[in-house]
Amino acid sequence: MRVLETGLLVNEVLDTNAMTALIVCKNGTVVFINKTYLHILGKEEEEVIGKYIGDITPETRTLTVIKTGKAIVGYNWSINGYNMIACSLPLIRNGKLLGCFAYSLFMDIWDAKDLVDNLMTELNMYRDEVRNLHSARYTFAEIIGQAPNIQDVKILAQKAALHPSITVLIRGESGTGKELFAHAIHRASNRSRMSFIRVNCAAIPEHLLEAELFGYEEGAFTGARKGGSPGKFELANGGTIFLDEIGEMSLTMQSKLLVFLQEREFERLGSHDPIRVNVRVIAATNRNLEEMISQQKFREDLYYRLNVLSLDIPPLRDHVEDIPQLVKYLIPKLNVDLKTNVTSMSDEAITLLSQYNWPGNIRELINVLQRAIILADMGDDDTITTKQLCFMQVKNESGKTVSSHTLKSLIKDYERQILIKVLEETNYNKTKAANILDIDLSWLYKKLKQYGIPPDNA
Repeated sequence: MRVLETGLLVNEVLDTNAMTALIVCKNGTVVFINKTYLHILGKEEEEVIGKYIGDITPETRTLTVIKTGKAIVGYNWSINGYNMIACSLPLIRNGKLLGCFAYSLFMDIWDAKDLVDNLMTELNMYRDEVRNLHSARYTFAEIIGQAPNIQDVKILAQKAALHPSITVLIRGESGTGKELFAHAIHRASNRSRMSFIRVNCAAIPEHLLEAELFGYEEGAFTGARKGGSPGKFELANGGTIFLDEIGEMSLTMQSKLLVFLQEREFERLGSHDPIRVNVRVIAATNRNLEEMISQQKFREDLYYRLNVLSLDIPPLRDHVEDIPQLVKYLIPKLNVDLKTNVTSMSDEAITLLSQYNWPGNIRELINVLQRAIILADMGDDDTITTKQLCFMQVKNESGKTVSSHTLKSLIKDYERQILIKVLEETNYNKTKAANILDIDLSWLYKKLKQYGIPPDNA
């Protein structure tokens, strides 16, 4: 064995004829090279040891590894007519980079090329699977609307996409499409090939959110996974993390998020080693953050860190002129999901939709269209008319549609319509109706009683 200045012990196995081996210290000078590599280079040891590796092999990957601290594994390395498979690995001790260890194997010692091709095919398959799990799905082309207020927000969002380090705060009522804008910004940026990670801050209990965001080490808490787990910020490294419902985050977690935004590094739970990542943060909320600040429910300093660029998504009632275009875009997509064949909507039905207040915004419009498409399809109609939108016809004194229906009441009204429709189609044959609805006959009678529907056509 030979002891190097780095303190690394190198076994004589590195001098086998089957492989080349090289160690470069952090300033790029060679501190070890095995006999096989010297033979390939056609040099003596004194011509290489202590010399700058870039002068010996200009295409070397070792300098990249020293610069980035990250390994480069399984690449083709050709020199002086020899074809090899090579790996360059950082040498780290106590968190400090000491240098790089590189080695390579000759392709002709086994059928290495076929092996590598198979491995790369499998690696690409898994990489594509991971990318699909953590990728943005929507583009700006899928944000429908020609109204000036929608166009203004899209233009501002497209500009934000060109500046991949800027933190973006997306504001708007529930159902306006805030997540679509987050996806589109990522897809249009130079981070698009990297991960897009969504975190719903309202859906994760406070005591779990820190581990979810920052990860944890083995033994950090009871039930911690063996080997620990990376957090969402680590998974999003190089890409984008979308913090939805940021207004629901506790003050304690707000403080931890603020530290990350300031330092761009964090520590896993149970660890004291800082992890630095390059990630764009996009946050979204339907809450009034200024009011929350005055109530001391949201940190003012975090607000200013998040609010570098703000996008205010208008509610649907403020761009109802886009409803015809939205309906035209959504119907074909919903037909695929519902396995129906409804092609259009009548002008009267469009007018009715345009008069509605839309408290649930685009999300509510989608739900309304789903119900209307099912009703139309059950009646063998390929066009949605006001007949399929009767559950929306609640008007105030001025004759204008209002949003007095709760979701619960809309669902009940919709269920009642379905029951009546199926009974009519089966000529009030309850057994057939129960079979069509895939429910027990006793349950059908219970529902008829609940909604006051006569069991016979009386």
